[in-house]
Amino acid sequence: MELIELLSPRPSRLWPLVKQCGVNGIAALMNGAEQDQRMFRSVGVAAEAASADRDLAPWSEKALARDIGVFAEGGFSVQVIEDTPPLDKARAGADGRDEQIEHVITQVRAMGNLGIPVLCYNWMAVTSWARTSIETRARGGALVTAFDAEHASAQDHVVEPGEVTAEQLWEALRYFLDAVVPEAEAAGVQLAMHPDDPPRPVVRGVPRIMSSVEGFRRLLDLNPSPANGITLCQGNFALMTDDLPSVIREFGERRRIGFVHFRDVAGTADDFVETFHDDGPTDMLACLNEYENVGFRGALRPDHVPTMAGEANDMPGYGTLGRLFALGYIRGLQEGLAK
Repeated sequence: MELIELLSPRPSRLWPLVKQCGVNGIAALMNGAEQDQRMFRSVGVAAEAASADRDLAPWSEKALARDIGVFAEGGFSVQVIEDTPPLDKARAGADGRDEQIEHVITQVRAMGNLGIPVLCYNWMAVTSWARTSIETRARGGALVTAFDAEHASAQDHVVEPGEVTAEQLWEALRYFLDAVVPEAEAAGVQLAMHPDDPPRPVVRGVPRIMSSVEGFRRLLDLNPSPANGITLCQGNFALMTDDLPSVIREFGERRRIGFVHFRDVAGTADDFVETFHDDGPTDMLACLNEYENVGFRGALRPDHVPTMAGEANDMPGYGTLGRLFALGYIRGLQEGLAK
């Protein structure tokens, strides 16, 4: 397993710190693409960066090659792309989906040509990951994100009841996989579906279909190709099952784990808080051991860390100090496991 970190193609003070932690591989956002915009919109970075080269699609081979060059100057190699073109029309099966799917195919072909083996994507239509608090107090006063379904029910729905259905999303996903998986196979790229976050059947009126272990079994059954894989985000899967190592074993033995988000939460899908990596209920060493047992040799990164003392909470879940702590903790687990 290779320990990596998530970075955007805009050098920052985090880059040398990650290198000093011994991390050389990364999961990359694409400059101005869907997840990059969602993550950085709140601090006004991505919109400005994307407008600097309006004629170059972030998912084109030329743009990706440019990003790879920027990362290489910082001493990093790209192991995963954790971003896509906008996909909401494709997710809902709406008019215009074929153009969005064609953009993904363009990205997959470019990744194959550039030697990037994994594409992490999601099927969260209309809305992204949801929280009801971004400043819940954790150990020592650190700030973490939290979700409470009771409070979430008071949030505005983003679609009218029945406007989007679960079966509509499933049919749209089948259509997407039929188009993209053969291209991924040919390119040597594995698609790695990220779970819904939180893993609830409905969020803000929008159905969520990647919210259960059974849902992921159905995903893999839609297309038997090894190119149709998953991102095993432990925080979400821990809310779907009380035996996370057995889920790792099941999907690992099927060789469908393409990427791992190594994190933990405390609570239920209806009411949970993020935790420090060493302070949650999950046996993290047992999980790491199970990846080893099933022969997983892909990339693993920490995710959703606390905001620690002295930091601004303008990027909830992605504070610098929390990420460095998590990298050190995972390194320690890896060394302990090896010995």
